[in-house]
Amino acid sequence: MRHLFVYTFLWTFLINPALSAQQEEKTEILVNEKTVTRIDSLLQIDMIIDISGMTVSGNQSVVCTPLIERGDSLVKLPSFMLNGRTRHILYERMSAKQQEQAKEYRRYNNTRQQIQYQARIPFHKWMEKSEVYLVTDLCGCGWESLANKKSPLFPIRIAKPVVLQPSLAYRVPLVETVKARALQGSAFLDFPVNKTVIYPDYRKNPRELAAIRATIDSVRLNKNAMITKVCIKGYASPEGSYANNTRLAKGRSEALLNYIRSLYDFSDVQMTVDYEPEDWEGLEREVMVSDLAEKADILAIIRDPEPKDMDKKEWKLKQLAGGKPYQYLLREIYPGLRHSDYTVGYTIRNFTVEEAKELLYRDPAQLSLSEMFQVAQTYESGSPEFNEVFEIAVRIYPNDPISNLNAANTAIREGKAEEALRYLDRTDDTPYRTLAQASLLMLEGKTDEAKILLTPLADHADTQIAEAARDNLRQIQAYIEYNE
Repeated sequence: MRHLFVYTFLWTFLINPALSAQQEEKTEILVNEKTVTRIDSLLQIDMIIDISGMTVSGNQSVVCTPLIERGDSLVKLPSFMLNGRTRHILYERMSAKQQEQAKEYRRYNNTRQQIQYQARIPFHKWMEKSEVYLVTDLCGCGWESLANKKSPLFPIRIAKPVVLQPSLAYRVPLVETVKARALQGSAFLDFPVNKTVIYPDYRKNPRELAAIRATIDSVRLNKNAMITKVCIKGYASPEGSYANNTRLAKGRSEALLNYIRSLYDFSDVQMTVDYEPEDWEGLEREVMVSDLAEKADILAIIRDPEPKDMDKKEWKLKQLAGGKPYQYLLREIYPGLRHSDYTVGYTIRNFTVEEAKELLYRDPAQLSLSEMFQVAQTYESGSPEFNEVFEIAVRIYPNDPISNLNAANTAIREGKAEEALRYLDRTDDTPYRTLAQASLLMLEGKTDEAKILLTPLADHADTQIAEAARDNLRQIQAYIEYNE
């Protein structure tokens, strides 16, 4: 049957050269859309082929064979066949094995007609810059004989998929000339009524005094630190007269400072004492978080600038709702308002990079942000060790804008968008932050929005910011071109 098909095809054209000329005039095949995809070791070609300009008579078959060619290298793609009405009927009567030789389509002349073509073949390196041609076999000669009469369809330019990897700018922290630090705490010491003398063994005092000593010793025993000051500020509750509370707050603060002096030789350390006769601010905070039914009325009395006499203000609290809320305050809130806050100020010496690298995992609180940044520079940018430095830095300095910016950059690199946004919320409004925000938009595929932020940064005076912005703009352009 195959031989009969070829011979009949040849005979038709030999006896009717006018028909042959007519067919040559109407053999236009166009490629409307094409996609070339590299899938691992395979090359996939998808085309929408427009055969509207092709005329095929009823007894005619046209075999079309796409080729990929570059220099001496050539690969034949699967052929497809366009049949007229009669040939289409003959084709349908063929066996399945015969039909496998080429995908067949019936051509409906003088109508717009497109076919979808897909081929998948083994990929070879030479195909990256090759050309796709089409051999149209009108005579049954075979594509090999007609290869020198091929028609160009389109070039293949295989580009690797563009994956956006934003360039980032890490902000260098300022060097601390003096690394001043402070430890703070609150002691809730018990004093006998109206007394200002500390009894170390009285009620819960052993525990509270031990906590103060532990705070001081943690600095005193640190060979890299030097205590520079100890500050005490005492508070009394509003219970009782303001004058007596002044005496108690002052006397108890001085008693605690003298207790510390008795334990340590702090002759070269600045020692200060202060006091707040009645802790009304603390009372307001505690009432706000309470579930007292009279909360609003209590807060109104506390916040009212009148009367200025604090004893009269306390009297108003006592009178509220028959005195029941005041009894709650006495029992549940006032004891916590009688406290002594203490601050131990100290300085830490500067460290070499090698010393800082060792301390980073053992005691990072002794390091400045600048010292941590120097440690990060000893690792490859973007490496797990590099990223970990900035994660540690933001844990030690959670409110610092620079530590949060650099931690946001690390999160962006790791694709952690939500985490990066949380860090950026704690940074200040700088070009570094804008660059990071644009980088997040890039990861979300919002390239148009990212370009708006990046374009002004491309000419920024800071070289690091400008170069990162320009690189990101180049990536976005390549990304857009690839996807188009």
